Amino acid sequence: MSGYTADMNWIAALVAAAVTMGVLDGLWLGVVAKGLYRRELGGVMRDSPNVVAAALFYVLYVVGVVVIAVGQFEGIGTVALVGAGLGALAYGTYDLTSMATTKGYTWTITVVDLLWGTALTAAVAAAGEWASTW
Repeated sequence: MSGYTADMNWIAALVAAAVTMGVLDGLWLGVVAKGLYRRELGGVMRDSPNVVAAALFYVLYVVGVVVIAVGQFEGIGTVALVGAGLGALAYGTYDLTSMATTKGYTWTITVVDLLWGTALTAAVAAAGEWASTW
């Protein structure tokens, strides 16, 4: 029975993390910061996202957050803090590399996106932890 419970905890964590990521990032990119990204990145952005690449990112990222933060640490505060560190690392790597290599990638978008990724990943990790222990 404990194997079944552990499996259900992982599934709950993955589902909660994925839903949290989808809802929060969807609101952020589609509503809250949509104008900011268009204004700052202009012609660098696609008219519509590459859905396959986006789906692969979300699947890999959510699984990574659950395995690294939820699977290795305990307590919602600790897991959220680890998630924040993971988000800062992942989004910082992307944003600073983009800043270094992409014309038109601005410091404004670098800082805003890095802060967003840090907060988002903390929330995703916390949701996964909450669901796995609920």
